[in-house]
Amino acid sequence: MKAGSENLPVYSLHNFSSEERASQQFQVEVFDANRHFAVKYPHRHDFFEVLYLHKGSGSHVIDGNKYDIEPPCVFFMSPGQAHKIELSHDIDGFIFIFTADFYLLNQRNPNRLIEFPFFFTIRQDNPPLVLTNEADKLFLESLFKKGVDEIGKPEGYSIDILRSVLDLILTSCASLYPYDENRWKGKGHIVVKKFFQLLEEHFHENLSVAQYADIMALTPNHLTQTVTQLTGKTSSQIIKAKQIIEIKRLLVHTNLSVSEIAAKMNFPDQSYFAKFFKREVGVSPLQFRTQSL
Repeated sequence: MKAGSENLPVYSLHNFSSEERASQQFQVEVFDANRHFAVKYPHRHDFFEVLYLHKGSGSHVIDGNKYDIEPPCVFFMSPGQAHKIELSHDIDGFIFIFTADFYLLNQRNPNRLIEFPFFFTIRQDNPPLVLTNEADKLFLESLFKKGVDEIGKPEGYSIDILRSVLDLILTSCASLYPYDENRWKGKGHIVVKKFFQLLEEHFHENLSVAQYADIMALTPNHLTQTVTQLTGKTSSQIIKAKQIIEIKRLLVHTNLSVSEIAAKMNFPDQSYFAKFFKREVGVSPLQFRTQSL
């Protein structure tokens, strides 16, 4: 099923907010079968998302990785990621969506968000946090309920309380989230996460490793060495992999022609674009589209 002729839908926070709160930078609410926002799948967000599920089943595909929904669990998504979710009718939980500006306003550390192990992950995957302890489950539920109650106050909510609730949710989840401590020694992981963040923002511009390094005020060699050390892949390999997955999405989920996709991904011409795709994937763009239908 194609999402349309232009691109994968990109949803901003205002798509998930009522008219009177359309300009706000956050939303927290119950997530169940009655949720009233109609969205097309797959789609992207330009905001961060924390989805807590305590009932139901289904599957969640994030950037091509498929995860079973086995409550109680928490899913995390970073801006730019594409996802598709299939849910049972008895699904129940909470969702907190927010912009970086909302969370970071009172934070002294500008890297605070990307320091969380579940945003812009080093392995570029998004496994959910599975809650095995009843006390942890009840505590997280209480935080989400507090957020929902606060935002629903008829006399108006306290943005400081909501910001504090979100910080408690993220900090609590980070303390429970499994990660490899050896990969988190030193400042290298922040360099890699910033690179991933920039890649989400600029992948359609077809930038070189040197251009990404320049944005980050690093030498290309330093960037590639750090990325390779932590991920086992070079910066160039990661850029190419990102380009390929985006091109595949455009071929499968839109009606754009090969030349239009080449232009959209900022390739100099269709011939170079087609050779690049065939070298990386093994088939031409049109063959891939035909095989995927």
